[in-house]
Amino acid sequence: MPVHRPGTSGRTRFGVAGILLAALSLLFTLPSAAQAADVPARGEAHMGMGVAAHDGDTGQGPVGRVTQTEGVDVSSHQGNVAWSTLWSSGVKWAYTKATEGTYYTNPYFAQQYNGSYNVGMIRGSYHFATPDTTSGVVQANYFVDHGGGWSKDGKTLPGVLDIEWNPYGAACYGKTAAGMVTWIRDFVNQYKARTGRDAVIYTATSWWTQCTGNSAAFGSTNPLWIARYASTVGTLPAGWGVQTIWQYTSTGPTVGDHNKFNGALDRVQALANG
Repeated sequence: MPVHRPGTSGRTRFGVAGILLAALSLLFTLPSAAQAADVPARGEAHMGMGVAAHDGDTGQGPVGRVTQTEGVDVSSHQGNVAWSTLWSSGVKWAYTKATEGTYYTNPYFAQQYNGSYNVGMIRGSYHFATPDTTSGVVQANYFVDHGGGWSKDGKTLPGVLDIEWNPYGAACYGKTAAGMVTWIRDFVNQYKARTGRDAVIYTATSWWTQCTGNSAAFGSTNPLWIARYASTVGTLPAGWGVQTIWQYTSTGPTVGDHNKFNGALDRVQALANG
């Protein structure tokens, strides 16, 4: 005769329910884990990494007959760059990532910065800003001290402040529009105090509008490098009537990021000479 054990069926039901709840819990945590996996390691940011995702990429290059001079920007993602190939293809100037925040320097900086110079290009360096980690003044000093300086040799362009979407968190780095404008002002003022040059500002109109409130504070002093992957530059941020440089694609030949300087080579030389 079978022995009846009270409560067995109840415990079984609770056990099954627990397994189901655990499975559901795991299922709901998977998207967060995937999102976390998409966040790059600190130091891996580079110019324009958020442009296509936020503004799209038409796959169309520049149109029109305005004289422009081809250039590239590079970071550690490109490794050792084939500068001779780029020079032969018509690239005449280059910018290299030097620093990020106050915690990163590009391990390929020497090959990229000196290599472009050695083939005849006019070159410069850029800093990827992280306004949530340290002040604008501190980051400007770090940049200048680690490759971001300038000399009037006719071959060195002023440094660039790369200020765009935060690949590590909130788009505006947790700052209000006023706070962001103050951070940028502190950086460019300190850069000028250290080098005598106004830094170029690299940004995208959509980010600038969202995170600075479309500030017009820098248009009269700092050359604009606009990022837009389309056939035209589109609307520029407030304060600038024209761009100095336009990053028009991240899928160009030899290295991905290709740009047009707004003018002939002598205008590139003029920016280098100050």
